[in-house]
Amino acid sequence: MPLTLTFATRPSALARWQTNYVADLLRAAHPSLAIEIEVIVTKGDRILDKPLPVIGGKGLFTAELERALHEGRVDAAVHSLKDLPVEDAPGLTIGLTPARADVRDVLICPAGYTLDELPAGAVVGTSSPRRQAQLLAHRPDLVVKSIRGNVDTRIRKAREGKYDAVILAAAGVTRLGLEDAITQYLPLDLMLPAPGQGVLGVQCRADDERTLSLLAAVEDPNARAAAQAERAFLAGLGGGCSIPVAAYAQASGAGLHLRGLVASPDGSRILRVEATGADPRALGQSLAEEALARGAASLLGD
Repeated sequence: MPLTLTFATRPSALARWQTNYVADLLRAAHPSLAIEIEVIVTKGDRILDKPLPVIGGKGLFTAELERALHEGRVDAAVHSLKDLPVEDAPGLTIGLTPARADVRDVLICPAGYTLDELPAGAVVGTSSPRRQAQLLAHRPDLVVKSIRGNVDTRIRKAREGKYDAVILAAAGVTRLGLEDAITQYLPLDLMLPAPGQGVLGVQCRADDERTLSLLAAVEDPNARAAAQAERAFLAGLGGGCSIPVAAYAQASGAGLHLRGLVASPDGSRILRVEATGADPRALGQSLAEEALARGAASLLGD
């Protein structure tokens, strides 16, 4: 019998791409490995007419996949790491973080305007409090409206004129080969990414040594360290996707350099912090403590 791994994936084109990408990495590392894929529709896939924070946040895209893992129906599930809650689900762990993709956000504007060129009052679609806050901090004259749906649905809504522009993660757009739709890559000084953005997290059972061993062959330690620092910063603030928090860690000579941001939802107040350290989790936690000491809690309560 060949060695087999069964993956759970959500039905969207991006989720399938991510799962197939990890499967291809594993096949290259383990030529005798057979991979099966089971498609599971989550609550987040079914409810598309309400903003994520209103209907439950990040767990909407993970609960059904995690149930399949617990029940032993699948061995692993591939997620965009920014969609996973910062605390591991009981009995599960992130068994693999492959190399990171582009961390930036992009502006998609069918009329071809950059962010600075958008007319006053232009309607920009995003359901991310983080994107909304940073967008309004830079352009308080814009109108932000919630948008749901997968990547190609959001691009289509902009092309149909329902929004003047939308903001999406560069990683998702480029993974689907939709680069031609991108008007502008937003610089990090203007739009710091979500913790873990551009990183894939492959979830498996924490005691599944066979799967963990297979996944380890394609691990990227730099991606894991950066994501650990960013997610520790978010965890230290007590946050999920319903609060305007951003973080980005990069390797430096002294270990990791972590930049963090906490904002009021309307972007009128923004707190920026940064630090360098060797231990990713300790770095993220200490930077969160610094942010709280400098008044982050009052921003989060706005």
